[in-house]
Amino acid sequence: MDEILGRKVPYAADAEQAILGAMLIDPACVPDVTNHIRGAEFYIDVNREIFDTIFSMFSTGKKIDALTVQEEMHLRGCWKENSKQYLKELMDVTPTTRNVLKYCEIVRDKALLREVGSAASEITEQAYQDVSQGDQVLELAERKIYALRRESTVGGLVRMTPVLQDVLSDISQAAAGGSQLPGISTGLTDIDECLQGLGAGDFVLIASRPGMGKTSIALNIAVNAAKSSGKTAAVFSLEMSRQQLVLRMLSSESHIDLYQLNRGQLNTEEWGRLAEAAGALSKIDIRLDDNPTTTVAEMAAQCRRVENLGLVVVDYLQLMQSAGSGNTWANESRTQAVSDISRMMKVTAKELGVPIVCLSQLSRANEARQNKRPMLSDLRESGSIEQDADAVIGLYREGYYDRECEDPNSAEAIILKNRHGRVGTVYLRWLPEYTTYVNDERRHDEDGY
Repeated sequence: MDEILGRKVPYAADAEQAILGAMLIDPACVPDVTNHIRGAEFYIDVNREIFDTIFSMFSTGKKIDALTVQEEMHLRGCWKENSKQYLKELMDVTPTTRNVLKYCEIVRDKALLREVGSAASEITEQAYQDVSQGDQVLELAERKIYALRRESTVGGLVRMTPVLQDVLSDISQAAAGGSQLPGISTGLTDIDECLQGLGAGDFVLIASRPGMGKTSIALNIAVNAAKSSGKTAAVFSLEMSRQQLVLRMLSSESHIDLYQLNRGQLNTEEWGRLAEAAGALSKIDIRLDDNPTTTVAEMAAQCRRVENLGLVVVDYLQLMQSAGSGNTWANESRTQAVSDISRMMKVTAKELGVPIVCLSQLSRANEARQNKRPMLSDLRESGSIEQDADAVIGLYREGYYDRECEDPNSAEAIILKNRHGRVGTVYLRWLPEYTTYVNDERRHDEDGY
């Protein structure tokens, strides 16, 4: 198509060859090169095949030089009659290996231009189709551009080789980090141990009956995640105002009674703690949206515009669905609507590459049982919510049902589902005056947690 229209496809043959020549001349530069470029970014097929061959050898610890690369190309079935001569030419035309990362920048820039052109063509084609709606085309355009900004593709089949490279890099970083969590810390030690932190693309559901403290633990996680990761936490509250959310965060951070804080009844020492808490919160990046009619599409659109996004919190699932029920879900059952919205949440988490922590109501089913601890089947209008979620945490406090119990502020975070590990019960402590959850001294139950 580009040739027919007289357009020149952006690519840099010389830079592609110089990268390969540098890798053959000096294998010591291979780790740096593979950290800066992917095989898919090479435009010329033979160059892409040679790069993938060298990367495969590097990944498996094989020696890299012109002869070993020839042999590997034979094994991979990409050897051609002129391959030997072409490998020699690659080394001959490479001026120096010192500028190899600059060559990588040139090739990546040309690849980005090709991807932008491809995305623009697809958006234009959709815009001129009679069946397309404006908001759908806008959503497509935002997703495409966001994906390019993240240097990824939207859907489609990709070679396993670059994915393998990413996984090996993650394993190496985990090994170098020792006991460091692979995901973002929630600030609650035992939950972190169970989930291995909040992983990129994870959809984590926190469910309980009203008044159990879902919003509180979600805000705790947002603040701790922003502190530990240095990234932005986006909080979408469809129930509480921004002022109410900030008030709760101040109470939790300063350990000042929320009631007193709300009335301004503070002594000199508490005013000092409040100032310290405000200073600490102002140093982290938390974005708040209290629009009660926010939809998943609107949430995703806002998040795509946030640079350095690390976490998304949604309070809560059923309210977001009911806000969209006027049009989108008019002809569907509520259960199907909530199931669809949970699926969209998971898709959005995967697209954004960040964890989404979403709160959910439990049905009254647990209150009819003698043991009122939550179960997966208690998820309100559950449908396929439990299928979409990577982890489901049910909150339980005996003091919620029996204020005269021995320890009314003892709390349990019951890991009902966990794709990354085992399930079990984590003990927490509820501090009602500060509306916050903290770690408990007890660490594990009979099941291993």
